[in-house]
Amino acid sequence: MQGVAESTYPVHLESDAVLRDGSTVLIRPAQPTDHDRLEDYFIAMSPETRRLRFWGASVDVTAVTANALDQDFIHHLTLLAFSGGNDGKIIGGAQYFAIDHHRAEVSFSVADELQGHGLGSILLERLAAAADGNGVHTFVAHVLPENHAMIDVFRQSGFEVSIRAKPGSIDVEFPTSTTPEAIERFDRRRSEASINAVRTILAPSAVAVIGASRDPDSIGGRLFHNLIGGEFHGPVYPVNPKADVVHAVPAYASITDVPEAVDVAFVAVPADHVAAVARDAAERHVRNLVVISAGFAETGGDGPARQRDLLDICRAAGMRLVGPNCMGVVNTDPEIRMNGTFASTEPPVGRVGFMSQSGALGLAVMEHATRLGLGLSSFVSVGNKADIAANDLIAYWGRDTRTDVILLYLESIKDARRFARLAPTVARETPIVVVKSGRSSAGARAAASHTGSLLAASDISVDALFRQSGVIRTATLEEMFDVATLLANQPTPRGHRVGIVTNAGGLGILCADTCEAEGLEIPPLDERTAAALSAFLPAEASTTNPVDMVASASGEDYRRTIVEVARDPGIDAVIVLYIPPLGSAASDVARGIVEAATEIDGDVPILTTFMSARGLPEELQSATVRLPSYTFPEQAAIALARVCAYGDWRIKERGQVPRFADLRVDEAAGIVATALERGDGWLDPRGTDALLACYGVPTVTSATAATPDEAADAARRIGGVVVLKAVGPGLVHKTDVGAVALNVRAEDAAERARAMSEDLRRNGIETTGYLVQPMIADGTEMFTGMTVDPTFGPVLAVGAGGTAVELMKDIAVRITPITDLDAREMLRELATFPLLDGYRGATKMDVAAIEDVLLRVSALVEDHPGIAELDLNPLMGLPRGAAVVDARVRAATPADLRA
Repeated sequence: MQGVAESTYPVHLESDAVLRDGSTVLIRPAQPTDHDRLEDYFIAMSPETRRLRFWGASVDVTAVTANALDQDFIHHLTLLAFSGGNDGKIIGGAQYFAIDHHRAEVSFSVADELQGHGLGSILLERLAAAADGNGVHTFVAHVLPENHAMIDVFRQSGFEVSIRAKPGSIDVEFPTSTTPEAIERFDRRRSEASINAVRTILAPSAVAVIGASRDPDSIGGRLFHNLIGGEFHGPVYPVNPKADVVHAVPAYASITDVPEAVDVAFVAVPADHVAAVARDAAERHVRNLVVISAGFAETGGDGPARQRDLLDICRAAGMRLVGPNCMGVVNTDPEIRMNGTFASTEPPVGRVGFMSQSGALGLAVMEHATRLGLGLSSFVSVGNKADIAANDLIAYWGRDTRTDVILLYLESIKDARRFARLAPTVARETPIVVVKSGRSSAGARAAASHTGSLLAASDISVDALFRQSGVIRTATLEEMFDVATLLANQPTPRGHRVGIVTNAGGLGILCADTCEAEGLEIPPLDERTAAALSAFLPAEASTTNPVDMVASASGEDYRRTIVEVARDPGIDAVIVLYIPPLGSAASDVARGIVEAATEIDGDVPILTTFMSARGLPEELQSATVRLPSYTFPEQAAIALARVCAYGDWRIKERGQVPRFADLRVDEAAGIVATALERGDGWLDPRGTDALLACYGVPTVTSATAATPDEAADAARRIGGVVVLKAVGPGLVHKTDVGAVALNVRAEDAAERARAMSEDLRRNGIETTGYLVQPMIADGTEMFTGMTVDPTFGPVLAVGAGGTAVELMKDIAVRITPITDLDAREMLRELATFPLLDGYRGATKMDVAAIEDVLLRVSALVEDHPGIAELDLNPLMGLPRGAAVVDARVRAATPADLRA
């Protein structure tokens, strides 16, 4: 750990954790004020737990406690787990002691009553992550042979564990860096905890409404009425200190007076009373709160502090929290029948799980879903999402047998890194459709790099996250419901080939234009299909694609035509369009469409557009075969395009995050640590080259020179024409300020260097030396870079390079770590990719070498959280290989970078 400075208390290591049963605990570094509670924790251990932890039943509690608290947070770190929040009871702990530069001995224990709840695994995960960030790369542990529980924790952790038996002990050794297997196990444990927590919220045995009112127009009154009127399967207890009876049900003055156990308490009281109500609920051992009340973090002023207090109360009691500032939760399961909202509309039973971050919007959306006949399995309004958020619900709905489609309205993403791992796993089986408002803050805090400039004030990082995760992103709520209606009622298309059936040629052309603009194909029909259509359609009809049956088409014509087009081997989906001509019966056409859909038995998805002033015919709405219908053909085409793109993602190969055997991880960590000792800032050229070399990123041979004459000597050694660059503090974009000279001959190098320094000095820039490189003339200029987004972590970009990178903005973006498939796709997304692939007979560049650079940069920034920004520009694509011509790396304290 050479080069790592002493640290103050690491606030960024404070976090909540969810146990296997869905309850929460606080984990943070130990503090001196924990002394008495830590002694109590050791004293309360059972003799067997104490023997296994300390290798003997007798232990000097005072010495052990002092040892645990005598830490510098880098070479020695102790993490403690609390069951009652910051002031609660200590229920577990883990610590490591450095035994050499990169190795440490680890130990941990869990209170007897919490063993088997997953706390040991969580402590180990958090301790390993902290150690890895501090330069400790290997944990060792010495365990009694009979301590099977601890050995099992190590085995099940997901780390690459080496276990060796020795006389009287078991030695365990493993790396602190998380392998893909470890991350998968951590995520699986978190998902299980999320599922258990959400299940108790959506399927409670008994509920209470705190703030239930006799006024049917109040929020508390309507919410209570909805639970009673919806015939919730369990008891509903009204709590109102000013009423003896609410809606004919005996009321209670406080939740503490309710005689039976309560799983969920809905809270609809003024914001300044919520904390007191929450404390009462905690005293009564209520498992979950759904706080409808507003006046928290969304309001400013005292609101954020009020929300923190509420969350602290819930954490201390192990209660889970939905909200605050939400509209409630719904479960349409006939066995549950819980409408825990104040909405005036009760959604129909269906197979769509919907989450809204906005309460008011949730009301409108639920009413819209009802009008569309889009049934819900469950609905959760998360409001300020102080606790329960999208990741918890995705995990739950991904396992819920009643949910086929997940809809999310998001204003922000909580724990985007987990979202990036969780969403793809769920989306393989259950499609996720998202409307995301707001903008990402990528690059906002420092846009000195090209990457920061390109990603600043843009939600390109959100697009990258959703693309990688298989999430269907829609621009509007209307589009979200268009897509959801298709996903909920029809199969996912096998491909992009669309057949269009219409009774109005112009309408078919509009639809075809939109399909092709959205990446769908309108192929010609098979000759046999065209011949079959010609056999019954009038002579003036068009049997190409789109199929125009003309205005006189009957319901039977629609039926036969749809069946023939759907069975065409070159068609993957059918869009059916209808405009009612004078005297035509829309109901007959609707019946014909439904009969056709029944006949093809869901083999090919069918979408409809009924442009009728009378609205959608009942025959189409009430059919056993549910057919999505849209007001305009463009809506149908766009919805189909989104679903087709999702279908492509679902069946494509997943790709692998490669593991490179030639990385010098420890050496790179030392370079970053040394840079951080000097303070946040850009590495010098020598440090940058050394860091890239540790990860096998190829750079152009460079020579450093302190004076113009040394620059000339370096140019002569390199030979040929060279590139001359000035080096100095603050020199980031060298070309912009005249700090780069191209095609310099050795005999001119000294004079050019002096002139360059003089010009820079006149502009207030001092040079400290020069960099001399060979001139590369036969490559293609590319660019790749990374910036740390506070929400998403490292965001990697690649694109056309050179001085016009911001002007061209031809980039592809991904969230790290990237897979080999990501690297291939990123390059091929670029409009300038043909320049690499031999455009118009030009020499092809070594695309595989550029992909390798992207993967190595991804590994570098994942392994070293202290790297805040990185620019490789230009990265030269060459006929053989690739080489970085200019590179910049900025280091910053990890705790200051990531949310």
